[in-house]
Amino acid sequence: MSEHKMIPILEIPINEFPETDELPQGVKTVKLKDTYGYRVDFLPNVSYINRDGRDLSLQILIPQKETEGVREKCPAIIYIQGSAWHKQSLYGSLNKLIRMAEKGYVVAIVEYRPSEEAIFPAQIEDTKTAYQFMKMNSENYYVDTENMVFWGDSSGAHTALMCGITCNDYPIADDYKEQEINPKCIVDWYGPTEIYEMSCYPSLYDHDAPDSPEGMLIGGLRVSENKEIAERANPLKYLCKEKPTPPILIMHGGSDALVHFNQSCRLYEKLKELEKQVEFIKLIDANHGFGGFDCDEALNMVDEFIKKYIV
Repeated sequence: MSEHKMIPILEIPINEFPETDELPQGVKTVKLKDTYGYRVDFLPNVSYINRDGRDLSLQILIPQKETEGVREKCPAIIYIQGSAWHKQSLYGSLNKLIRMAEKGYVVAIVEYRPSEEAIFPAQIEDTKTAYQFMKMNSENYYVDTENMVFWGDSSGAHTALMCGITCNDYPIADDYKEQEINPKCIVDWYGPTEIYEMSCYPSLYDHDAPDSPEGMLIGGLRVSENKEIAERANPLKYLCKEKPTPPILIMHGGSDALVHFNQSCRLYEKLKELEKQVEFIKLIDANHGFGGFDCDEALNMVDEFIKKYIV
């Protein structure tokens, strides 16, 4: 019987553990390198406020970024999932947002009240409240409160624009009012802007009917007959030369069948007119959220833009 020999426990850092020489015959060897970035903690269904008797939640991704064993705070993306302002599928962009967390961003995906339950500006109020909640609880979620960003896609981009342009002005709820809303920048992926004009351009949707996404947003009204009400939901309305506006990145597909490319052109031209900081990227042949948005190149553009403005 062979003698059982005990090996002393090695007291060395884990990344200095020695390579074994053991190699059975026929075993293939390969040397790879981790490229994903930071590992990510996922905190699902974190309640940030109770509205109308039910909790609204955040889905939070936190990168495991450490220095000498101490967790670091990270820039935060407040992400609003597009849904035509209806009930959101909160995991709809999870594949992309995990990648952003791996790059070193805390990501909070916001659930807001859908238009069937609460019309504009409820969605803006809820998202601002979520921003304030994350700021207020920065120690729990490792948020660098000096470096927070709004980002959304489609109707979520409309919400991101409204939140980032109006900040501490209307519309805002009073729940965590001691927390200032001061995003470093805004990322707008193919968002509607001037909804009153959407029916004037080709689309696969009727953007004018009372039961259209835009009609439901303003209370089940025909948009063309209610311009004054529709204009309240127009982020361009809240822009002015004297008031600071966070830098904005616009990305929109040239073949968008649901939100016409012209909607982003209107925003871009207004921002340029007012001498605001804006970058606009047209994705050739890209449609409404596909055909160019699900790739590392698109996420790298967002990452590079944000890094220009965070401290």
